[in-house]
Amino acid sequence: MLRDRLLSFPILGRDGMLLILTWAAGNVDAISYLGLDHVFPAMMTGNTVLLGLALGQGHILAALRSVLALLAFSAGVAVGAVIVERDEEPGEWPPVVTAALALETVVFAIFALIWQLAGTGRSAGIVHVLIVLLALAMGIQAAAVRRLGVPGIATTYITGTLTSLMIDLVSWIRSATAHAAVIASARHSGVERSSAAQWELRVGLLAGVFFFYGLGALVGGVLQARSSPLATLLPLVAVLLVVVNASVRYQRRPDTPQ
Repeated sequence: MLRDRLLSFPILGRDGMLLILTWAAGNVDAISYLGLDHVFPAMMTGNTVLLGLALGQGHILAALRSVLALLAFSAGVAVGAVIVERDEEPGEWPPVVTAALALETVVFAIFALIWQLAGTGRSAGIVHVLIVLLALAMGIQAAAVRRLGVPGIATTYITGTLTSLMIDLVSWIRSATAHAAVIASARHSGVERSSAAQWELRVGLLAGVFFFYGLGALVGGVLQARSSPLATLLPLVAVLLVVVNASVRYQRRPDTPQ
């Protein structure tokens, strides 16, 4: 009964869970940038720029933080790949993706615990450990989302998502303009109607990813500025929600062929 109700709630489908993961990534980047000396655990493009700037200005400690984030993210991707690539079972949301996100949840829990115990007077060593944990978690998430194979969607790579969004939006507008007559008669053509709906869903998802990343950063920034304990707990809760929902929504029925 409960599972049927969850299945009937559209926001808890694959796309909804992707948006929640994106929100968590934006939240984490804001928390880390403001609270861990200007490092992005999810956005490696930003870390690469920060690394170059730090080296150019001779700020060795700042460069070290960026290097740690880059290395930990790469390690997270590798760990995530080991998990998600061990099973090539097709499907909208393979069980190995949920397993990888469950590990990410554990890493987030460790991060939140250390953050709370260390308080505001964190030493450089603690800061480095926290950076490694967040970047590791984001790397695992990146590998898990990539396994889903949704074209143009990466919850930790917003530049690529924005690029895909604008290209698809231009293509969609151009197609709609060039084939206005065909689309107008779509009521007589299930194929055209289905194609138009798929375009709208894809563009909507890409726009949603961009919006939710920014929204997550906004919430994380506000909470971090106010030193709220929720700052480190919300990403944990968000990913845990996805893990629980995916476990319920995509669990095998007893009569499902193995």
